[in-house]
Amino acid sequence: MDRPNIVLINCDDLGYGDLGIYGSKVNKTPTIDAMAAEGMRFTDFYAASPVCSPSRGALLTGCYPPRISFGDFEGNWVLMPGQSVGLNPKETTIAGALKKAGYSTKIIGKWHVGDQQEFLPTEHGFDSYYGLPYSNDMGRQVEDPGPVDNPTIPARMKQLKDRPPLPLLRDDEVIQEQPDLRALTERYAEEAVNFIRDNKDKPFFLYFAHMYVHLPLYAPENL
Repeated sequence: MDRPNIVLINCDDLGYGDLGIYGSKVNKTPTIDAMAAEGMRFTDFYAASPVCSPSRGALLTGCYPPRISFGDFEGNWVLMPGQSVGLNPKETTIAGALKKAGYSTKIIGKWHVGDQQEFLPTEHGFDSYYGLPYSNDMGRQVEDPGPVDNPTIPARMKQLKDRPPLPLLRDDEVIQEQPDLRALTERYAEEAVNFIRDNKDKPFFLYFAHMYVHLPLYAPENL
C-alpha cells in the first residue's frame, strides 16, 4: 500500500503509566494493550510540552512550541476561550501535507490551538472538523456541579455557570452552543466510524483527539 490510511488518536492527559501495557494495576485497557502487543511501541517518545496548546501545536507541525510562537499565550500557559492568538495558518501541519498528497483529512474532538476563524482546523489542512475548540474544563456542563477548586483555573472561570458555553463545531460553524458532555464521547466515535466508512476506498487521515481523560469526567447516563 503506497498511501496507508492513518488514524492518530490523542487522549487528553493520558499518562504513560495509565495503561495496562505499561504496568497500570488500576485501569483496565485490554484493547489498547492488544494493539500495543501486536504493533510497534515508541517507548522513548517525548511530548514537546506538559500542557495542552503547546504540545498539540508541536504534534501538528513537528516543531518545538517556541518555533511556532506557542511558548506563551498573553500570560497564560494554554490558549483560553476567545483569545486573539492561535496557530498561524501559514504553518505546515501534518494534515496539510497529507491533503497535498491526496488524503481526505478530518479532525474529531479537541482542537485547542485557536478558536478564532483564522485558526480553526479547516484553515490548517483539515477537510472537516467535528469537536470542541478548546478544553472540556473551559466551559460549562448542561448541569452546573458548582464551584471548581483548581488553582490553575483563572478566578473568573471558577464558577462553572459563569463560564462561556463550550460550543460543538462542525467545520467552522457552531452546531450546538453547549452539548451534553456525557454523550459526547459516543458522538465522537460515531463520527469517526462514519468518516472511515465514507473514505474506505481512498487514503484518509483521521486525527481523533479525545477530550478525556482530562478532567472533568462526565459518564454517559447509561453507565
